[in-house]
Amino acid sequence: MDKRWVAEKFAHGRIEAAASLLLEHWLAGKKLAFLPEDLKPHDRATAYEVSRVLAELSGDNVIGWKIAATSSVGQRHINVDGPLAGRLLSSRVVSAGGQISLGNNIMRVAEIEFGFAFGRALPPRPLKYEQSEVLDAVASLQLSIEIPDSRFSDFTKVGALQLIADTACAGWLMMGPAIETPWRNLDLAEHPVVAVLNGREVANGTGAAALGNPCHALTWLVNEVAQYADGIKVSDVVTTGTCVVPVAVEPGDTFKADYGNLGQMSVLIT
Repeated sequence: MDKRWVAEKFAHGRIEAAASLLLEHWLAGKKLAFLPEDLKPHDRATAYEVSRVLAELSGDNVIGWKIAATSSVGQRHINVDGPLAGRLLSSRVVSAGGQISLGNNIMRVAEIEFGFAFGRALPPRPLKYEQSEVLDAVASLQLSIEIPDSRFSDFTKVGALQLIADTACAGWLMMGPAIETPWRNLDLAEHPVVAVLNGREVANGTGAAALGNPCHALTWLVNEVAQYADGIKVSDVVTTGTCVVPVAVEPGDTFKADYGNLGQMSVLIT
């Protein structure tokens, strides 16, 4: 028997077991301390494969990607040294003006992000995509509010690989419609955003929090999923990381993301 086949089969079994365990905790609202030692991913490729299988086992549609930890504040929040990518599941996305339930969410924060929708696919390839190629493939810019979560009881201790396996702290996402204001000539790095909680301004920032520019973050994501996944598909949406310090929220709160002349969007937390 081919020893390499046996090793690959064993590895796949562990990947599926890790994904099943994470999904079980997600659906039940339970938390893990860590993945069992024999199920922990030991490299980035395996971590993304666990995330892929988790999405597959969920039976949900993957509608795009999120980026976690694009700012120094975000990196400190989950104790990693660089950005992470996570798949977005359609059942966890709500439209503008809707409600989001915290349930057993342990992170309990809201984030303001720039989102992009793709009109053209960007599949895996040997050469990295340049930012100009990435932006040429974008169909629209959208507003978004993320309510992240983790299946780990202390997400600051598990490290980047387990967080990637757990879809990079994906929780709920509110996506607004395509922005009608022409945006391609705007400097999104300098564009201000304001977080308003229950009618009071609580945080402000700019697009520069997302790896210096949301367009830089978007390009990073495209190349990350070209290397470790199956690339960007037509109609995929990508959220590029918080532009403000994550704002603590509780049931009963109304959180508003104000993007100035690009619009605003609110979510009721229940």
